[in-house]
Amino acid sequence: MKKARKYYLDPPKVLVAGFAVIILVGTALLMLPIATNDGKGLPFLDALFTATSATCVTGLVVVDTGTAFTLFGQLVILALIQVGGLGFMTFATLFAFLLGKRISLKERLLLQEAMNNLTIEGIVRLVKRVLIFTVVIELIGGLLLAVRFSFDMPLLKAFYFGMFHAVSNFNNAGFDLMGNFRSLTGYVEDPVVTLVICALITLGGIGFIVMNEVYEYRQTRRFSLHTKVAVATSGILLASSILLIFLLEFHNPNTLEPLSPLGKFLATLYQAVTPRTAGSNTLNISDLTQPTLFLIIFLMFVGASPGSTGGGIKTTTFAILLGAVWSQIRGKEDVVFFKKRIMYDTIYKSLTVTISGLFIVIFVTMLLTITEQGKDFLMILFEATSAFSTVGLSMGLTPELSPFGKVIIMCTMFAGRVGPLTIAYAVTLHRKPDPFRYPKGKIMIG
Repeated sequence: MKKARKYYLDPPKVLVAGFAVIILVGTALLMLPIATNDGKGLPFLDALFTATSATCVTGLVVVDTGTAFTLFGQLVILALIQVGGLGFMTFATLFAFLLGKRISLKERLLLQEAMNNLTIEGIVRLVKRVLIFTVVIELIGGLLLAVRFSFDMPLLKAFYFGMFHAVSNFNNAGFDLMGNFRSLTGYVEDPVVTLVICALITLGGIGFIVMNEVYEYRQTRRFSLHTKVAVATSGILLASSILLIFLLEFHNPNTLEPLSPLGKFLATLYQAVTPRTAGSNTLNISDLTQPTLFLIIFLMFVGASPGSTGGGIKTTTFAILLGAVWSQIRGKEDVVFFKKRIMYDTIYKSLTVTISGLFIVIFVTMLLTITEQGKDFLMILFEATSAFSTVGLSMGLTPELSPFGKVIIMCTMFAGRVGPLTIAYAVTLHRKPDPFRYPKGKIMIG
């Protein structure tokens, strides 16, 4: 008698299924009457959209978070943001720690996939550090924001607002409680709010691997190639985007022109940081010039660094592609960063991630031009890129989406958060190397 074969869920399948379950639980909670101020609960599609956006740490909303939800509803959204930002495997590991349970090899492999780490060596220690970093950074950011908000609202409300926005922005989610879809535009010239939230977005987007290496630098006295490339690429993108946005918006009467010199700098800094991939804004996105909007689309597509709470194709992917192009132009065979040669499989993976991302954005944009007829093309492209990169910035299209449009954006956010490659691996039954190789062929290029 044949023994029944045990079905094995590999890490990609577990991650896809895990995020789907969290979204469904969040949907059910947001449909409860106690979740909304009107006492009716959200309709299924709106609840599903909101839960997907929160779990995928995107920030696109079809109803205003600050006015539509009760405290219970807002706390559900906040919990989804935190779990979605750090990953459900991180929280599963936390509970295992609390219960004194040993982390198995299978769970370590899941953590490696969830954290986007290269090896399982030291993965449990990294998860512990991630939890500590998160608590400390969110608490400090929340308290600083609470002090500032206390000048505008009662102390208890200021503390709640401070913690909500700290958690939301550290996890690069972009949800806010200010009401009427205005995000943080009321604090466009406020240095405390701008600098604290920019710091939270940057720390959440740089990646926990980088933060851990900075923390261990006193002992190791070295940084890995990953950290060097991630930090260098992020710094170059930030500096260049600050300069470009400042030049493009300087004479715009709806954005920078009416602001003070300090306000101009703060507003420019915020709009350069937030596409990487937070989603909150201090300038009205629809008032920006078209060149600035196109620049933001590019920044959103690149996104944050690997192993972070942000989305996009990631800074290191973008850097490797640029390095490959530069090597080809110079007639060099190898891609070299900081005197280290990049492996060919890494270059192929970077190319696959980028092409997959471009295909998703183009395909979603095409679908939205069909379902949202009459809308501006740039607005649709902006929305599709924002959803794929889990940014949350919008030119105002999200609340006006048709039912089909909401479904399309939900699927895009899910694909962007979990990762197109992870989904592809999850739905592929067997991934085995070919037992043979075909002879080489030549094709004309260019």
